Amino acid sequence: MGDTQDWTAEPGAAERARSVLAAAWSCAVTADGTREEYVGAHTVTDEGTVRLAVPDDSALLTAAICAPRQEPSAVLEFADVAPVPVRSRIRARLYLAGWFVPDAGDLLFQPTRVVLRQSVGAVVIGLDEFAAARPDPLATAEARLLTHLADAHPDAVERLTRLVRPESLHAVTRVLPLAVDRHGLTLRIERTRAHGDVRLPFHTPADDVAQLTERMHALLAQASAAGCPRALQRQRGDGDG
Repeated sequence: MGDTQDWTAEPGAAERARSVLAAAWSCAVTADGTREEYVGAHTVTDEGTVRLAVPDDSALLTAAICAPRQEPSAVLEFADVAPVPVRSRIRARLYLAGWFVPDAGDLLFQPTRVVLRQSVGAVVIGLDEFAAARPDPLATAEARLLTHLADAHPDAVERLTRLVRPESLHAVTRVLPLAVDRHGLTLRIERTRAHGDVRLPFHTPADDVAQLTERMHALLAQASAAGCPRALQRQRGDGDG
């Protein structure tokens, strides 16, 4: 790690947490000393409340019914996994501690503590702030957008490296798109034994995929006007030799 680029506007912790929650397809539930993985079994309300569908004979459902009222009894964990296969693929983990309430055959989770853990550290998010925040508008489309960029447009990714400071590209082995949100695109810079991330900010936020397309074209236009990084030129020349 350690690459630096001018980090401008980016999602706050509450918005980031809600984005992780919105995009997650699975969650791990730890309760009564056991841990279970649920895939495609949860939905999220506008306020960030998690509804979990469980079998009628689920031990978790029984525990929720028998648990002392409003006593924290479970932890939900959501992993934010980079869509593109990069080194250190887990970008963040979201932990919700609280209790379950049976509701129409499902379980509603009432959080008492929200923690977002990223590479830069962990932050506790206030419950009111978490409920009021909204996911990034690109959160549910991010996986499709990034995999398409990496698989179909590797030339565009290479062109975008022209916007990266040359010192951040020293000894680079590959560059891949790591994340995108309404404020910018993040590239993963990988080396033989290390890696770092560089953020390329948009000139204005993108509130939908159509606007994102325009913002990406603007970044590519900037990159086309810049010179090819010397580090990549040397790498390309060494490979050709």
